[in-house]
Amino acid sequence: MNATPPPTPTLGPVTLEVLRNAFTAVAAEMDVTVWRTSRSTIVREMLDYSTAVFDAEGYNVAQSARIPGHLNSMSAGLLTIIRDFLPLEAWDEGDVVITNDPYCGGQHIPDILAFRPVVVGGRRIAIVGTLCHHLDMGGMAAGSYAATATEIFQEGLRIPPLKLVRAGVMNEDVLAMMRQNVRRPDMLWGDLQAQLASLAVGEGTMQRLAARFGAATILEACRQLLDGSERAMRAMIGRIPDGRYSFEDFLDDDGILPDPIRIHAAIEVRGEEMVVDLSGCGRQAAGPVNATLASSGSAVAYAVLAVADSDIPANAGCYRPVRIIAPEGSIVHASHPAPVANRVAVAHRLATTMFGALHQAVPGRVPAAYYGVSYVCSFQTIGEDGARGVLVEIEIGGTGAYHDQDGLNAWAYGMHNNASIPVEMIEAEVPLTLTGYGLLDGSGGAGRHRGGLGLFREWRVDSAAAVFTANLERFKFRPYGLEGGEPGSAGALYLIRDGEWRPLPSKVNNLPLRRGDTIRLETSGGGGYGPPGERGAAERANDAACRYVRPPSAAAAAG
Repeated sequence: MNATPPPTPTLGPVTLEVLRNAFTAVAAEMDVTVWRTSRSTIVREMLDYSTAVFDAEGYNVAQSARIPGHLNSMSAGLLTIIRDFLPLEAWDEGDVVITNDPYCGGQHIPDILAFRPVVVGGRRIAIVGTLCHHLDMGGMAAGSYAATATEIFQEGLRIPPLKLVRAGVMNEDVLAMMRQNVRRPDMLWGDLQAQLASLAVGEGTMQRLAARFGAATILEACRQLLDGSERAMRAMIGRIPDGRYSFEDFLDDDGILPDPIRIHAAIEVRGEEMVVDLSGCGRQAAGPVNATLASSGSAVAYAVLAVADSDIPANAGCYRPVRIIAPEGSIVHASHPAPVANRVAVAHRLATTMFGALHQAVPGRVPAAYYGVSYVCSFQTIGEDGARGVLVEIEIGGTGAYHDQDGLNAWAYGMHNNASIPVEMIEAEVPLTLTGYGLLDGSGGAGRHRGGLGLFREWRVDSAAAVFTANLERFKFRPYGLEGGEPGSAGALYLIRDGEWRPLPSKVNNLPLRRGDTIRLETSGGGGYGPPGERGAAERANDAACRYVRPPSAAAAAG
């Protein structure tokens, strides 16, 4: 296929804006297709998936309103596939290329990337892509989230970049191999079909746009949209005072060793460009909290876009003025075969670290730290007859307060954009009962504006036995407050057995459970903003009545 366009057409601003919105609508239509056709609760109910449209060379030009951690890294993943494994000359009409390998363009093993070229008149005019977090991809723990993995080979089935569909024909051998290596092959195939359907919808809509506007116009619009976002990002960076701004935060541990792991960002603004130096981050860990550069880069891109003082269309053009320095072999740029199942721990913490540094440059735009962790818990239930079910939950916490408003309670934020799986759906599909779910009293950080509250959630085992795995964070290092605000609460995890509460560490792998056991998770609240003593009397009275915050610390009260 020849991706070279004919003579460049002239596009007016109205046509360009129409096509920008049309491309975004294509991604949104793909999004709805996944939602309406997927099978597992993690995709259908939690909405842990993303969709996007790329130009003919693999650069993101439009995306749906889904997961920031996916969307900012899908283009990097696609470009890695094109550069190192399957050059675009080998892509044909009707192909679908997939991978989940973090060292071949993927994020972590549960996430399957799928791409399909859009061809018009023998010319590739675009590529459409989906990413779904699948319920299970094998490995040493249900949900493929092993908390004690020390190499990626333990984390599940790795799929190198390959053609699952070739010229419209399914590769049944590859599909059989995938189904044979996961705990719920029915869910894998159901969600994979949703991805394929979404790609077909995206391809068809892009082809109809090309029929209306012309293939050359589509190609030129993609180029101009990327350039336009680059100009807008450069202008935004240019309004940030030149200087070097740094901040650090920490991960609790890696699940293997007890030592904290430093996340450090030094941001240097020079005119209309920004350099983000991550050289101060810790070395890659023995346990599965490592991140590849694609994952870390998505956190950097998210943080910069989040503090923008104007609307910037989110696409690959935004990334051009931002350069990242990250030594290979570090926690933010892991080397093969480091385990990466919980790579989002680094992404969340890097986002809050970026916010801490950017607060020094543009105070007032940046909130205090949000909960900053994907609270991933997985259960494998085992019935009397040996029947097995799998549930993966990803919980959230409270957001940080702003300079002019309180944080939000139990709100998906930052690298997140997940929904809660309805209790009824869980109890209908697996033998677990939700015995408690609500806001966690006193978990928000005190301040002139309080941090949002975290939540608690309790699962009781109703099957003969079960196995529990957790990849959690923020048990030691609490979400920071800003300008005198206090930190949010730390997270906590308990096994409740025979009425006794037994504290568990933040990382748990394949903990055996029996009928009647209850797991209780408590998530972090957000940090407060401003001195607690400056909170208004009416707000303090409401906080006390609603049990929103802890009493101010002695130090804060004295100040």
